[in-house]
Amino acid sequence: MDFFNRSKAGERALLVQPHAPGADAADELAEFIELARSAGAQVLHTVNARVERPNPRFYLGSGKVDELAALRAQHDADLILVNRALGPVQERNLEAALKCRVVDRTGLILDIFAQRARTHEGKLQVELAQLRHLSTRLVRGWTHLERQRGGSIGLRGPGETQLELDRRMLADRVKALEARLEKVELQRHQSRRRRERGQLPVVTLVGYTNAGKSTLFNAVTGAGVYAADQLFATLDPTLRKLEGLASGPAILADTVGFVRDLPHDLVAAFRSTLSEVRDADVLLHVIDASDPDRDLRFDQVNEVLAEIGAADVPQVIVYNKIDLVEGALPRRERTDAGTTEQVWVSAMSGAGIPLLREALASVLGAERWHGSLHLPMDAGRLRARLFAAGVVQAETMDDGGWHLDIDAPRSLLSPLFGLSDGDGEWLRERLKFPELDTR
Repeated sequence: MDFFNRSKAGERALLVQPHAPGADAADELAEFIELARSAGAQVLHTVNARVERPNPRFYLGSGKVDELAALRAQHDADLILVNRALGPVQERNLEAALKCRVVDRTGLILDIFAQRARTHEGKLQVELAQLRHLSTRLVRGWTHLERQRGGSIGLRGPGETQLELDRRMLADRVKALEARLEKVELQRHQSRRRRERGQLPVVTLVGYTNAGKSTLFNAVTGAGVYAADQLFATLDPTLRKLEGLASGPAILADTVGFVRDLPHDLVAAFRSTLSEVRDADVLLHVIDASDPDRDLRFDQVNEVLAEIGAADVPQVIVYNKIDLVEGALPRRERTDAGTTEQVWVSAMSGAGIPLLREALASVLGAERWHGSLHLPMDAGRLRARLFAAGVVQAETMDDGGWHLDIDAPRSLLSPLFGLSDGDGEWLRERLKFPELDTR
């Protein structure tokens, strides 16, 4: 549905990088250039803009706006990209002053996602995020906002302005999208429950965009997932069964890459996709080993993980692209604290992939409980709970009660250990699985 009469012709862009006084914004600008190119823009020129305090009218200072107007005319640009989230009024004022389209960082990322979404769910999620973002910008699309419906017999009175009509149409569309996504999320939840009943742990790839997650996914599983040297090459989650691990088979999921200042509308719209991250048993946190700012990227991804409720999911740190690092060799080690596995690999050449599989099997093995559990005849409620959780592999019965063979990931047993009616304490005492009740 087209809510705006906006030109889509030009892709010749000027890039504006606001920064605090004395701050080095070179890294931010380099990433923003890649974002612009990923969206299909031709980058004509970049401009640094020192902003001590954002101008309520333009965000930028009036002198910088005049400079941009001159550069726009000089380069014949028809698009200005600003590497900050602009308010609707600021965006509208900049467009009026510069006489061309202005798109902020949020709008640019949403545009990239709109281009890359392939599945029905992905397209719904992107459209919902775009409508939420654009709902506050409706005023820019109309020059006849005070036109009324009133004036004819039966229609006298104030009526509705065109803007009010458009807002109501947009709100209706948002509600419809939310309802459709709830249905898709229910289907995804049911699929996840089936996987849980099948006792297959879920391993999810996360990392900064363009860290090589999809290439690593292909190297580990032999799948043919699309991978390219560009930001947000993969949006829609892809799942494959991972065989040959010492700990048993698992499900490996590839998801969208993260980026600094990921738009909140996008995080909200992609909640069902990101639930693959939040509900995973283990995260493979992929880092570009050749990136000089890899530690910063690592922290930025962990910030997003905390935002979506996945901060406590165990991680295996994967330093990818060692083929681009002089002297780097495949290796497996633990962090200084000795609690987290980290592996150095090259997904492109395959170097270190066996070490990664060993590390993953080690972590998954530690995250599971294998064994037999005897329940007395008066423990029928607990037996029912274990079956409902899908952790029972086999069962035999004698005069003394039930003998259950259990092979379960930590994520399924943890809720049972937290039961407050006595069953949780009973399980903790008999299974002897340390720290299961801490999550």
